[in-house]
Amino acid sequence: MANEAYPCPCDIGHRIEYGGLGHEVQVEHIKAYLTKSPVDAGKAVVVIQDIFGWQLPNTRYMADMIAGNGYTTIVPDFFVGQEPWHPSGDWSTFPEWLKTRNARKIDKEFDAVLKYLKQQCHTKRIGVVGFCWGGTAVHHLMLKHPELRAGVSVYGIIKDAEDVYGLKNPTLFIFAENDAVIPLEQVSLLTQKLKEHCKVEYQIKTFSGQTHGFVHRKREDCSPEDKPYIDEARRNLLEWLNKT
Repeated sequence: MANEAYPCPCDIGHRIEYGGLGHEVQVEHIKAYLTKSPVDAGKAVVVIQDIFGWQLPNTRYMADMIAGNGYTTIVPDFFVGQEPWHPSGDWSTFPEWLKTRNARKIDKEFDAVLKYLKQQCHTKRIGVVGFCWGGTAVHHLMLKHPELRAGVSVYGIIKDAEDVYGLKNPTLFIFAENDAVIPLEQVSLLTQKLKEHCKVEYQIKTFSGQTHGFVHRKREDCSPEDKPYIDEARRNLLEWLNKT
């Protein structure tokens, strides 16, 4: 578990060594990492970064994994050139850093990415997957974009407000039991409020014994106890995209 003095436990886990199967492209004012699916099925997934930015090998690995299952994937720089958080940064400055990178203020960039996918990749069906900061962004986007076919929010921080439960399309939420910044009480409240207000399909899964970042920030050769949960969460992510 993260040091409780830290405002975010995103330092948990590892930066994996991974080169990537895709290439970098320019989408209007945004740089992005793009991987084409081996099969052109007219489907794409926007993968949204955590605080370590669009170039993090872990996130590109996840994007390539999704691409290998039939989806063109794109990882845009939603920080738009601003520096990502560095693991050695002074965590006492993290709240101020975060104020300039609001996961709920990415609509301009997201619209540009949608346009690119439709015009340049001939995409007809689009989903979105995000991790941590990106998980919060996914939750926001699924409230505003009915054209998105599916969303997967992976340990995205929950904000309790009346306007965060009206999902427009099917959304899967993945949480960790031992997440230092997303207490199980918040997950229970989200479950209750979605049951009351949400009119589309959704699912909430909490993985026993896991910590923030487990889906994409733990090494492939992690402990035998953790690996089944990581594999299951990744499988659930892909199944949700395939289903919806």
